[in-house]
Amino acid sequence: MYLQFPLIDLIDLFPAPQPVEADARKLDLSNVRGNMSLAYPISNPAACRNSNLFLLTLVFSSPANISQRDAVRRTWANQTLIQGFPVQLLFFLGSSQTSDAQEALMRESANHGDMVQGHAVADLSLLGPTERMVLALRWVITFCPLARFVLLTKDSVFVNLPAIGGYLLGLHRHPEDLYLGRVIQRESPNRDPSNPGYLSPVLYPDKYLPEYCDETAYVLSQDVVRKVYVASAAVHAPVPADVFVGLCAQKAGVAPTHSARFSGDKHIRYNICCYRYMFSSAAMGSNELETVWADLRQGGRCSLLQTYYGLVSCKALTYLDKLSFFNSQGQTEAHG
Repeated sequence: MYLQFPLIDLIDLFPAPQPVEADARKLDLSNVRGNMSLAYPISNPAACRNSNLFLLTLVFSSPANISQRDAVRRTWANQTLIQGFPVQLLFFLGSSQTSDAQEALMRESANHGDMVQGHAVADLSLLGPTERMVLALRWVITFCPLARFVLLTKDSVFVNLPAIGGYLLGLHRHPEDLYLGRVIQRESPNRDPSNPGYLSPVLYPDKYLPEYCDETAYVLSQDVVRKVYVASAAVHAPVPADVFVGLCAQKAGVAPTHSARFSGDKHIRYNICCYRYMFSSAAMGSNELETVWADLRQGGRCSLLQTYYGLVSCKALTYLDKLSFFNSQGQTEAHG
């Protein structure tokens, strides 16, 4: 049995505003905890047994990516406290394609205790972006409702948990309505009818999509998790997961907060002072994760001047990498 989601309806795509905040506050999924096995073959209900959990990190991963998960486990995920506050990391996966692959996942889960598996047709990449996100948020609300913050990321991303945790701990107000990441602005909807992500002007007439945080890494406060989940019932659009969250957040009246310390989809060229300051870097292979972590775990601090020059250096090198990539693409097309 698979989760069913309604077809796009011209009337219901973006209906009249509803009291999302009130519904989110009243939302209680504790009574369905015992009936989650169909939606979550690996439900890991005791993962958030610490009622004082400060930060929950959900890392989206495909079942076959065991070597990348192991690299994350050995590196940036290998910590349970940030400045004395408890943190927890879990991998969120889709269903495997064969019984042997499923048995391997069950063994991996038994060995590490850090996996949640949502019910999908094949692997996570074949699960629709809205269904994937709804499954993840539903799990958080059901089994981890007391985590103050939730970080959503991918297994190909380096995440600087101490830096993110330090930033969150530095917030002097009660952490509500926090939707933090690298904000994408003034992005046009996909108007190509031949593309699977096509968004008809009839369904979405606005010139630009709402502002949203790039999917490589972003943080939601627990109340925003609940608001986005409640709003998702009324937002049915063929868009990527991060755009979907942005649409739901807009409906819930939550605006994203931009931080340039998130790299977005860019791979940041390594510089230790740069990486100590940045919140994330995308497209990290297992070998590079090991190298970066070996440096960072040695401790030490960078002065303000060292941090400044580190950021200038990695930004310049990252730009040159991007320029080199586009030049090589142009040469390939010219010879093709």
